[in-house]
Amino acid sequence: MKYLLTVTTYFLSLSIVNAQNEVIPLYPEGVKCGNELPAVTDYDESGRIFKKVVDPEIWHYPSEKKDKTQTAVLVIPGGGYWGLWFDKEGVDVAKWLNNIGVSAFVLKHRVPHWESDDCRSKVALSDAQRAMRIIRAKSKKWDINPNKIGVLGFSAGGHLASTLSTHHDNGLDLSELEIDKTSSRPDFSVLVYPVVTMRYPHTHFGSRKDLLGEIPSEELVTYFSNDLQVRRDTPPAILIHTDADKVVPPENSINYYLALRKFNIPAALHIWEGGTHGLGLAENFDGAFKNWPETVKNWMVERGLLTSH
Repeated sequence: MKYLLTVTTYFLSLSIVNAQNEVIPLYPEGVKCGNELPAVTDYDESGRIFKKVVDPEIWHYPSEKKDKTQTAVLVIPGGGYWGLWFDKEGVDVAKWLNNIGVSAFVLKHRVPHWESDDCRSKVALSDAQRAMRIIRAKSKKWDINPNKIGVLGFSAGGHLASTLSTHHDNGLDLSELEIDKTSSRPDFSVLVYPVVTMRYPHTHFGSRKDLLGEIPSEELVTYFSNDLQVRRDTPPAILIHTDADKVVPPENSINYYLALRKFNIPAALHIWEGGTHGLGLAENFDGAFKNWPETVKNWMVERGLLTSH
């Protein structure tokens, strides 16, 4: 067993070295609300699933054919706040973004299910906010436009992306840490079959339980129902869903779209008829939903986040 773990660790480390430009720790000063969990990684046919995350990070995937708009995206994998389907909805998506000229950062955030009751609802949002601050603060180093940094999330990762979009700040001026003075606001969001609400009947019950606990307060439920938290400075969004999604109902996307419209925030909503939940890039899917990446690319061109090519 020890030999197997050593070999697995070796090849995992080797894949990390060969996969992206760098791995950036989110909290070099030390993790607040830290845990003493042993790091746990599972695997399925789609690749790695990070579960117990001790040291949150962003994995940087720079594009070799970077578009002149210098757009970048923070990618947040889904997993019901129980795990992170890191390859299928993270690394693979980063490589697709690279192919269309966009730099990508994949977020390896702490997973609420495994955290203490005191930290459960705080850690993922804290990690997403810090990730956005780091990308913006180091945008010159990475040849990124600091005003064209978006977030793209799947399922529960879509919930975190919409939470970041509705619970951001323009920098914490009173913080003793210089990095905290940088804005955590995304400039746009791409939400793919996202969990948005924590309210019945349209919430995803597993994500709600793993993020908020068994019996959350009404205040906490409202705070994390992001269709109720849209404000005038919430960034533009494109929402991707299917009518056939039985895990996360399309009402999540629909209601977020309507909330954005109330504030005249640019928004696009695309709901395909067929397609189960969790298809990722849908490369092996025969239905029309496999076209969603091209739809997002065209939307980015329309919004000046990509040049047409």
